[in-house]
Amino acid sequence: MESIPSKSLPDYVFAHRPRVINGVLLVCASVAISVLSPFITRYAVDELVSESVRWPMILTYAVLYVVAALCSAGLALGMRRILLSLGHQVEYEIRRDVFQHLSRLDYTFYSRERTGDLMTKMTSDLNAVREFVGHGILQGTRTSVGFILAFGIMFYINVRMALVMLFLLPSTSLLFFLLLKIIRQRYEDSQAQFSVISNFCQENFGGIRTVRGYGIEDRQRGFFTRLNQRYIELKMALNRVERPLWPGMGMLFSIGVVLIMWIGGREVIANRMTVGQFVQFSQYLFFLQWPMLALGWTINLLQRGKASWGRIQSILTAQPAIRDQGEGPDDLAPVDRRKVTVEFDAVSLDLGGVRVLDRISLSIPAGETLGITGPTGSGKTVLAWLIARVLDPTEGVVRIDGRDVRTIPLDTLRRLVGIAPQEAFLFSDTLANNIALGLEETDLEKVFIAAELAELHTDVEGFPKRFETMLGERGVTLSGGQRQRTAISRALARKPGVLILDDVFSAIDTQTEAAIQARLKPVVTTCTTLIISHRVSSLRHADRIIVLQDGRITQSGTHAELVQQPGYYRELDEVQRLQARLEHTS
Repeated sequence: MESIPSKSLPDYVFAHRPRVINGVLLVCASVAISVLSPFITRYAVDELVSESVRWPMILTYAVLYVVAALCSAGLALGMRRILLSLGHQVEYEIRRDVFQHLSRLDYTFYSRERTGDLMTKMTSDLNAVREFVGHGILQGTRTSVGFILAFGIMFYINVRMALVMLFLLPSTSLLFFLLLKIIRQRYEDSQAQFSVISNFCQENFGGIRTVRGYGIEDRQRGFFTRLNQRYIELKMALNRVERPLWPGMGMLFSIGVVLIMWIGGREVIANRMTVGQFVQFSQYLFFLQWPMLALGWTINLLQRGKASWGRIQSILTAQPAIRDQGEGPDDLAPVDRRKVTVEFDAVSLDLGGVRVLDRISLSIPAGETLGITGPTGSGKTVLAWLIARVLDPTEGVVRIDGRDVRTIPLDTLRRLVGIAPQEAFLFSDTLANNIALGLEETDLEKVFIAAELAELHTDVEGFPKRFETMLGERGVTLSGGQRQRTAISRALARKPGVLILDDVFSAIDTQTEAAIQARLKPVVTTCTTLIISHRVSSLRHADRIIVLQDGRITQSGTHAELVQQPGYYRELDEVQRLQARLEHTS
């Protein structure tokens, strides 16, 4: 299978090559003016200490200095605007591509990745990459160009003093490189712990009903406190390494000032340099103060950005196990084909080293309603997943109209299938948009018809804004039965060729279930339907029922046939009949 290519960080940056070049040129121009300005100071000072001061020349130097300062400020504003906005643009493009790639990844990826970790990569790590791109290019260019130009002129002015200053650089570099590896490792550790906290919050907020239902708020607060304490410990460990960079640079700068005052003063006394040259050299020392400090900050950004980009790349380089295996004719569009045959040919599926399905062979004719039941964990849901390629079989072939589903484009295949799961995921949006999720656009007529088929319309009439009612996160404002009927409506709205109802009546009372089934009778004749359920009342009207046990089909037949056979289905029917009688007598 052909892998999905991912871009490197330089690819994102150099896609904006003109902006990068313009920004770097502005940085170079700003640094050049800043480096040349001390020449004006030098000549002005020498003029002031001369025996005959020419005040027109002093005024000229003052004007030139102001003009240079204004030009430098304008260039600095331009370079910051270009390069920092570049960082935001690259951040936007990476976030866009990460989201698009995440939407292509499949069940296997999300079963091993934590939501909190993904959110940290999409927020905190992307911020670090943005800082690295924007400030990294800006300060990196400014520091390197500033060092080269400043030291070049310093050597031109006085080789001895320049060599003394140059001697301090290896000490600075040694300090940085001793800390680089430690900084990166501790930053990665702190980011990983932040992901743990994000995931913990996401799970607790999403499962707040369970937390409160079990009265474990204090316990969860204790867990959260311990996670935060660990995060603080890791951040403090990182700070203990990062913080010496700044005072270390300040100490080296102070040593440089003392040496310049000592050596430069002796050079002036010996008439080997003028007072103006001494002042000019001192200005370069002060000019280098920020690049020396920025060097530590830039290297810190580099380490953070590099570590965060590595975490983001773990998403971009992930390859979906389920993807198109080549171009094929789009001949299964739902507008063209309604009823389709589904065939399982010696299908087996292994998950986590466990055989979930074992050589299933099953043919579902076009337009048939197939009931599927069996004990929990027998493979009922994963059997249906194979039709829409949520998973691929380990062995065997699943076919639709005689065609291997792996040769059908995923978009085409999934437009053909409508799935209503037991646990429906509803978005924080209007009820209408949740029902119309599988449509190209919200068609209110289709939404109304689908809601009526799922017996949801009477409930909607009682909502303040009817179908425009905003649902809470994950549909928390709806009851369990309403969420399931919304899921049924969503599956029906797209008029699928294959309809899969996965235990969607478990939270619905028997009277409402009977009403829904009566409305669905004319609908299921227009498509191939799979009804997965533990309720005999949901299965009894199916054209055929199969029983799955330990990943194998152990029984097959109509309801009337299966209740006459010893086995799981008859026992299930007897137990539910007994429960119904007991409920009726009570």
